[in-house]
Amino acid sequence: RTIKDLGSAPATISIVRGKVNIGTSQEDLEFLSQAEDLKKISIRDFGPAIAKDSSGGTTVAGTLLTANIAGIKVMATGGIGGVHRRSTHDVSTDLIQLSRTPMILVCAGAKSILDLPATLEKLETLGIPVIGYKTDEFPAFYSKYSGLPVSARADSSMEVVKIAKAHWNMGMKSTILVVAPPPDDVAMDQQVLEAVIDETLDELEANNIKGQDVTPYLLNAVKEKTMGRSLTANLGLLKNNASIAAKIAIDHAGSGKLSA
Repeated sequence: RTIKDLGSAPATISIVRGKVNIGTSQEDLEFLSQAEDLKKISIRDFGPAIAKDSSGGTTVAGTLLTANIAGIKVMATGGIGGVHRRSTHDVSTDLIQLSRTPMILVCAGAKSILDLPATLEKLETLGIPVIGYKTDEFPAFYSKYSGLPVSARADSSMEVVKIAKAHWNMGMKSTILVVAPPPDDVAMDQQVLEAVIDETLDELEANNIKGQDVTPYLLNAVKEKTMGRSLTANLGLLKNNASIAAKIAIDHAGSGKLSA
């Protein structure tokens, strides 16, 4: 609704019963909100999910792959994956896919449960521009502040489009990562979050939770320990990101075809 009200067209990406949806129907959205045994589908999981008629949501990497195939240039999400805390070997596929997909992705930074300095270093290594939308600081997902800088700043949606065009015209194939802080009315205190995250990481190690199960466990635990405040923040930043992405998509459409 947020995207449509701004004059853009949303296309929610999912897999339902083995079918890849680029634009998910209301019926399928309701099915996904209630069904059990749903899969978390990244780029390695499409083949098995399609062949076995599975259903689920796509990760940032999975959504980038699918949207790019469909010719979509602008994507909105909550936060990207990255380098996990206490494990420099646990790195999200999102970062690799960002490095090879020429799109514009709007998010609230990387999920605050991650190692943000290491994630930013990895983004730099992979040549992915991190553009602060009306900010000079990399947001920490639920929180506006991380103390970490972005690689460049843009103060309008059209400026983002110009940066993307210049980047791709130089022969680069990576995503333009646009990071926007959560709105003031939902943003959380980073120090409070850090205490909750550290406690939850101890639980992960005690329960030997690894791989794709780490992020869902962490997010759910943070939601419970903040008495739902993190969920409120998540929904608020999602709408904010969708609004920014809609404006960028409109400016992109009006600027002529961008090179990629």
